[in-house]
Amino acid sequence: MTEVLFVAAAKPQFGVLADSVRKFNALGARVHLAATFHLESSAEEVAALELAGLHQLPRSIAHRSQALRRKARTAPLGMRVWMQSKRDTWLRDRARRADVMVALDPGAVYTVWRLAQYNRGAAAVFGLAPGMKAVEGLAAQGGSVQRRSVLPPLDAVARDVRRSVDGLPAAVMRTATARPVMRSTVGARLWRTAVTAPGVPTRVRAATSRYVAEGMQWAGRTSGAAIALADAASKIPDLALKAQLLDEGVMKEIAKGLSPRHLGRAVAAQLAHGDREFAAGRVEAAAGALDRALFLGFHRVLHIDQLSSPLAEDAEAFVAPLYRSGAMRALSRPRGRRTPHRKAPSDRPLRLLVTTSANDNFLRHVLDHFGGHPGVELRFLDLAASKHLKRIAWAGRRMLVDRLSDGTSDYQEEVERLFRPYLDWADTVFLDWSVGPAGMLTTIDPGDTRVVVRLHSYEAFTRWPHMTDFSRIDDLVFVAPHVRDLAVSLVPQLRGDGAPRFHIVDNAMDLSGFARPKPAEARFNLGLVGMSQVAKDPRWAVDVLERVRRHDERYRLILVGGDMDPKTSMATREYRREFEKVLAPLEESGAVVRLGPTDDVPSRLPEIGTIISSSVREGCHVGLMEGAASAALPVVRDWPFYAGKPNSARTLYPEGWVVGSPDEAAKRILEATATEETWRDAGKLAAEHALSAWDWPVVRKHFEKLFLEDR
Repeated sequence: MTEVLFVAAAKPQFGVLADSVRKFNALGARVHLAATFHLESSAEEVAALELAGLHQLPRSIAHRSQALRRKARTAPLGMRVWMQSKRDTWLRDRARRADVMVALDPGAVYTVWRLAQYNRGAAAVFGLAPGMKAVEGLAAQGGSVQRRSVLPPLDAVARDVRRSVDGLPAAVMRTATARPVMRSTVGARLWRTAVTAPGVPTRVRAATSRYVAEGMQWAGRTSGAAIALADAASKIPDLALKAQLLDEGVMKEIAKGLSPRHLGRAVAAQLAHGDREFAAGRVEAAAGALDRALFLGFHRVLHIDQLSSPLAEDAEAFVAPLYRSGAMRALSRPRGRRTPHRKAPSDRPLRLLVTTSANDNFLRHVLDHFGGHPGVELRFLDLAASKHLKRIAWAGRRMLVDRLSDGTSDYQEEVERLFRPYLDWADTVFLDWSVGPAGMLTTIDPGDTRVVVRLHSYEAFTRWPHMTDFSRIDDLVFVAPHVRDLAVSLVPQLRGDGAPRFHIVDNAMDLSGFARPKPAEARFNLGLVGMSQVAKDPRWAVDVLERVRRHDERYRLILVGGDMDPKTSMATREYRREFEKVLAPLEESGAVVRLGPTDDVPSRLPEIGTIISSSVREGCHVGLMEGAASAALPVVRDWPFYAGKPNSARTLYPEGWVVGSPDEAAKRILEATATEETWRDAGKLAAEHALSAWDWPVVRKHFEKLFLEDR
């Protein structure tokens, strides 16, 4: 038996309705009528309808709250009918059971549409003819048809909604934008249309868009939530509010690990707001807007926790809008230094201050060597070890205020007080990592102290280089030419006359300890050292493994290092989830072995016969270099971030190491490991190159030249 629910807000033409009900009954349907018009006044006509059920819906909301009654007085008919009827238990019960729901007049359309959100299996239609078609379809398909909406055009329903938004209590708005509504394509589109309706006051438009975004997000439509906020922002003239709504939309997508579709608009809105505030002399507000623009534009989900980045496509074009901003140009204006740095003393040891903030992973050999060097007096400063220095080293907003106020803020005074004593003592400051501390250090004039900063790779994908005054840095050290190229394309100061001198110096690594005998069975073991970031893309290594195992199932993949931290971002969590899904059957079969994190990488490498770099980007891949030094066969993916550019993995490593695809990787492995002899010969050549190019005795000379050349 097919259950049909009619809803009427006005008296129908009873003759037509009676004829239609008979046809519905002939098809095996049971028809129920719910009406807000006065049924008793038409008792005779209603009795002739042969209905299975009849119900009088509330005809007013006199018993409801004063706020709702006040709203109902100005609400359109469709909304009033729903306000009156939505609490009716008979109506809700019949709607849940209905196979077909029919709005008999325009005033009932909105109520039927709302009821349909709670019974997604029912057909919701407007008019008797569409209702008849729906019942016929049910009969033809054995009682089940896909629900189709034959409601009137969207704008007919939207008019009621738009005109009813202003002044609705928050509870009512949340009900109207609840999860079932927003899961409906019609509902989501309706509300997106409503937030752009002409003539809506700015305050109401903003509030409505936030309710709509909240409902869409609850319904799993994250991008729809962002679109609703962006659509509303496009109709709002107030720059601060426009920027705020676009910001909220972008952050909703970022929080879900998505690359936001309106990122450019959100950054542009913050910049426009910042420029206006800066022009008006409101430096604090301008700094706040600029801070958000940089935060959004260089969010880690866009550039670090994904397998690609806008910077990989065209870095200079990506930052071009940023540097069209007046506030940003003021921020990045080179301030220079009053006097050049003094030459290293010839009558006493060089006073060398090596500093970083917490991350000293690449400094151990530098500190050990120069700590015992007769021509150097060394001090090491970890900024993170002092709460006062740590606070100023990462105070991004305060740095921006200081730059925009032309150095008149209390931040510069604090940096002078806390860091000037170190500058006064040192002949040379070597700062590792070009992040927050580099911005802090270049806030003040370094006097005649030489400033050397090292930029690894990670920093180029952050906002910090854009908050650093490179005209106050004498020497900028890169770990590889392709990183230098990226940084120069991103930061206009590095292309100007006041740019620092550039150096390419490899990371300090003691590779001699990696030369240990490998057993014969290591020939079939592929290895990946380090996979704690999405950029390492270990799935690529698994792809290579599967290809070589099609030829010989003795091949295995050994994973050394900790897993990705799912708390980093949703994008990281999603990558790890997919990776674990791929890995599970391979681990179970023994094709993949996870060794976990270790402080003793040299002891793990003897069992690895092929070392893989599967990353999408690297500075210089230390794990790969260490593996090569252990006489493992190097297989390096042509890092996609840099592939095809003048400097890339192909220019960093010897010819033959770098491959363009998993197929090429598998071919290289199968050919080089075809026999034990060919495998050991390839490993020997790799170790010879690694030790001659990257071992500490070689790289040490470059550091000595960097610090002591002008003595």
